[in-house]
Amino acid sequence: MTFTVLPDAEAVSTAGADIFVERARDAITQRGIFRVALSGGSTPKQIYPLLASEPRISDVDWSRVEFWWGDERAVAPDHPDSNFGVANDLLLRHLPKVDEDDVHRMPADAEDLVAAAAEHEADLRGAFDIGPDDPPPALDLIWLGMGPDGHCASLFPGSDALAERERLVVANWAPGPKAWRMTFTYPLINAAREVLFLVTGADKADALAAIRRGADLPAAQVKAPQTDWVIDSAAAGHAR
Repeated sequence: MTFTVLPDAEAVSTAGADIFVERARDAITQRGIFRVALSGGSTPKQIYPLLASEPRISDVDWSRVEFWWGDERAVAPDHPDSNFGVANDLLLRHLPKVDEDDVHRMPADAEDLVAAAAEHEADLRGAFDIGPDDPPPALDLIWLGMGPDGHCASLFPGSDALAERERLVVANWAPGPKAWRMTFTYPLINAAREVLFLVTGADKADALAAIRRGADLPAAQVKAPQTDWVIDSAAAGHAR
């Protein structure tokens, strides 16, 4: 893990947008496509407008970007709590040349969430042209946040998905929020070329300090080949 501490949430948002653009350009140059999993939470609401405006919007060939999500709430896509809905309103509908086939919304509003998760995993494997018995695919960038309890994506303390080692996308009951979610699992997250945590706020300081001491919180189990944390001074707290 690498940790970068910036002065405030605005600086983290700016850095996050710049990293996104840099990774997109590099991936498109090297492989012709940039496959990214977007995050939920509050930080994306600050970053999406930065990506959807100049100069960054012109710095990326958006026709070569494939969008996924690390997790989703069990709500309709037009619900204000939908991670897809936020991204669509603040980013996707403002971008040029985005093919709807390259936007892979998690169908977490499905009646049968378990079946929908399996179908979404099949969609993911199909996009990479790999079979059900092949190793997990490597997304170019998985963007994550972290909650005050140390959860990331919808991998919450005490939830069943923490122990999943085979499936890549699962339905998961979140004990804290007491709600169903759909989420990527560790096998998929840790197969990514890069995982980027963007974390802001003093309410995250205790969890972050515990992770840096070696505590077994969900976010600490993210161990992709490149795992970078960009945090503000409030979140760093006594963990600096």
